[in-house]
Amino acid sequence: MLALSYIRDNRDLIIEAQKKRNYDAKNIIDEIIKLDSLRRNNQSELESKLAKANVLAKDIGVLYKKGEHEKASNLKTESSELKSSSKVIQDNLNTIEEKIIELRTQIPNTPHESVPHGSSEKDNEEVFRSADLTELSDKALPHWELAKKYDIIDFDLGSKISGAGFPVYKNKGARLQRGLINYFLDKNTSAGYNEFQVPHLVNAESGFGTGQLPDKEGQMYHSQEDDLYLIPTAEVPLTNLYRNVLLNESELPICLTGYTPCFRREAGSYGAHVRGLNRLHQFDKVEIVRLETPEKAISALNEMVEHIKNILSELELPYRILKLCGGDLGFTSALTYDFEIYSAAQKRWLEISSVSIFNNYQSERLKLRYKTKKGNKRPVFTLNGSALALPRVVAGLLENFQTEKGIVIPKALVPYTGFDIIEL
Repeated sequence: MLALSYIRDNRDLIIEAQKKRNYDAKNIIDEIIKLDSLRRNNQSELESKLAKANVLAKDIGVLYKKGEHEKASNLKTESSELKSSSKVIQDNLNTIEEKIIELRTQIPNTPHESVPHGSSEKDNEEVFRSADLTELSDKALPHWELAKKYDIIDFDLGSKISGAGFPVYKNKGARLQRGLINYFLDKNTSAGYNEFQVPHLVNAESGFGTGQLPDKEGQMYHSQEDDLYLIPTAEVPLTNLYRNVLLNESELPICLTGYTPCFRREAGSYGAHVRGLNRLHQFDKVEIVRLETPEKAISALNEMVEHIKNILSELELPYRILKLCGGDLGFTSALTYDFEIYSAAQKRWLEISSVSIFNNYQSERLKLRYKTKKGNKRPVFTLNGSALALPRVVAGLLENFQTEKGIVIPKALVPYTGFDIIEL
């Protein structure tokens, strides 16, 4: 969420910037500023009363030593009244602070100055496109038919076990999944990202820290008995490794990667565009996360984009990069680049990665800071990206590399799969 001092000092800038999201922030910003003024007045009054109570406590001790019990008793009465009024102020202060936090969580991140104006995905800006798109014959099959033909993914069996959106990978399909996970992790670690294995369930504090909670879109699976949430992405546990941490500047940057299954309810997702692997409730993904100083954050974002471009080039998949417009930007993101691969059989683009910078929006929630060499405490800037999400990568590989003999595996993956073709 936005820092309170930032809101207080940049009212007009925030209101204007949020227009890129088609979001009118004026009323909520003004309410926060009003409550913040009230909070500071209450805090000042409370501190004054507590200071006076401390003085009285010392005076009472002195009077008792002098044997002036009546005067001491009178001061004790005054001290008791001070404590009672201080408690009332403290309770009011707590209520005000809770309301301020509630309001702050309702304001999306301030879009970066380079974010294009726009209301939907139609207004996203294409900033890069790779080589020519794959051309297939009219007999080319979509991945869900290829999966059945080569007996590598069973959607019906997944529905039997769990329901729609939970496929079963088998035979070379399972090996392809495992190979891709290891390939992505190796690419990330060779680029300087440290690998972690993290829990797949997190507490509410972790969900709040990275902005998944409050769950405005109802996408999180929740175990009510234990009050734990299934992770929608490894971003949540990886970033929360540093919740409530004060780093030294010399420790930055911190680069993390990890593989996890991801769980998303995807409420309201129906139709042909979500068929097969296009949208799932459970899927595998390898994530990269970076913690940076504000000065180096944009440079780090560009490095992450280049890293994913390198992976997709090795996989020989046609892809493009979109800079998301304000209307399509995620709630917590300040700037996002989406990677999409072209599905030659479906004749459409499939999103396979989002690379985002959050500035200090997450670190405010996480209480994540770093100490500069001069001893000042500053917020850490957080970034993350998919490197990569597997379902649509698999869909792209199956569809783009289908031949009359079978599905050819890109050379970069062969050492990880142990085979170079999927055939009957």
